[in-house]
Amino acid sequence: MADAKDERRPAGELEAAVMAALWTAGTALTPGEVQAELASGLARTTVTTILSRLYDKGVVDRRPQGRGYGYYPVQDAQDLTARRMHTELDRDRDRETVLARFVAQLNPDDEQLLRQLLEADDR
Repeated sequence: MADAKDERRPAGELEAAVMAALWTAGTALTPGEVQAELASGLARTTVTTILSRLYDKGVVDRRPQGRGYGYYPVQDAQDLTARRMHTELDRDRDRETVLARFVAQLNPDDEQLLRQLLEADDR
């Protein structure tokens, strides 16, 4: 039997699973409904904690629903990915080096797309 410690998943993975359930639903879900959508054996209290953290981060919003809240995403997957990229960039003091290495590791198609986006932004 696996130790509970071995079954723990990183918070980012749990948040991603919760967000996927909310995006798929297309409507506000209670923590219990999210728990049922995940079908992962997570406790409802764990799901509630994840939703509360996402709410505090401004990734989801909530409205009264039944005795508690229904949660719904305020960002789509692409917005959330961009936000994570900014968060990672903000963690390092040497932004220039981080950006230079990021660009150096882009495949040619992504590099061309980035150039087009930057040029369009200059107009």
